[in-house]
Amino acid sequence: MIFSDLSKLTLTKAVLFKDSPVYVQFYLTARCNLTCNQCNIIYSNSDLEECSIDSIKKIADNFADMGVAIVLLTGGEPFLRKDINEIIYAFESRGIHVRMQTNGLANEEQISSAIEAGGRDISISLDSLNSADQDFINGGFPDSWFKAIKAISLFTKYLPKDKSFASLGCVLQPKNLHNIIDVIRFGTAISWYTSLVPIHVTKRSIPRGFRTHDQSIGFKEKQFQLASNLIDQVSKMKEDGYLLYDSDQYLDDIKKFIRGEPTSWRDNNKGVCDSPNLYFAVLPNGDYAPCCDHRFNSKIKVYDPDFPKIYKSKTFRKNNYNIVKSCEGCMYGSYPEMTIAMRFFMAKIQRLKIFFSKPTDKSKWPIDSEEIKLIIEEINLNKYSYAKKNY
Repeated sequence: MIFSDLSKLTLTKAVLFKDSPVYVQFYLTARCNLTCNQCNIIYSNSDLEECSIDSIKKIADNFADMGVAIVLLTGGEPFLRKDINEIIYAFESRGIHVRMQTNGLANEEQISSAIEAGGRDISISLDSLNSADQDFINGGFPDSWFKAIKAISLFTKYLPKDKSFASLGCVLQPKNLHNIIDVIRFGTAISWYTSLVPIHVTKRSIPRGFRTHDQSIGFKEKQFQLASNLIDQVSKMKEDGYLLYDSDQYLDDIKKFIRGEPTSWRDNNKGVCDSPNLYFAVLPNGDYAPCCDHRFNSKIKVYDPDFPKIYKSKTFRKNNYNIVKSCEGCMYGSYPEMTIAMRFFMAKIQRLKIFFSKPTDKSKWPIDSEEIKLIIEEINLNKYSYAKKNY
């Protein structure tokens, strides 16, 4: 089990009361060395400065006081912060579980140092096993796919085989519909989970954090059924033992979201998400935000010593509710999954199985990049077969 006693206590409280800060997304920087087609974050947060390490330590102190269970270090690209190791240690040393998110362009020294600092949970973006498709999705950066494959190899080298968690973050979009099954097969073959997020598109007149403004790369009506059939196939793979992180309800809601239909994950909370009760976001400059899509209507610094008190105040909660109640809803993986896990019984059981049952078989770690390329080649040639006995 990779969670600290503090994280486990908060998770338990959240299950019982639905009012404990389980999960925080911290956007460490808006800088990125890619310009992925489906992402808008480098523009939406480009007006903000970055927190100093001293301010981040104060945030970590507040989170420890509040009992935050998990902090996702994301961006932009978090590994562009030269002090990423200090940031990881600031949270881990206070008992707050760190999940690292990266585009896979970090080098070996950065990866080994991050793990030495306490990082045991990694998510790498991988949308395709086809290098050309991935490089196109990444904004036309040559060899970005090969660098991500190298990073995956390095994480299997440095992550401990026990008490670690590794996953592939895959954005489901028309460009890679034909690649999703193979990504899941690949993840399972190397003992990594896969997590799907459908592409989010918005208009420039309605800015949202991660949502692209490029209307041409979103799903069209003629693609709805293809996407729905794919999700059904993915669900069957999960039943067959492939390593898919997503809950059944979340997968079903992806189909609805793509079609522009109302999703169900907020139904047990009067149609509103659980921000800030279960989750919220921190912007690069340390400002509080309800989530990655919305900013708060006043500047509240999360590193302020009074933030734990502000977080519990009725005025703060009311102001936050006024923002999230009008939101049309998202399918950004972690937020919906956290609500689903806490408010829907069957999903709760599924999540417990992932984190409390027999861990994935990492006996083949480390896996060098050439071996990984051979696995991918076999999958692409439809010759690779995942042996369930190895899981």
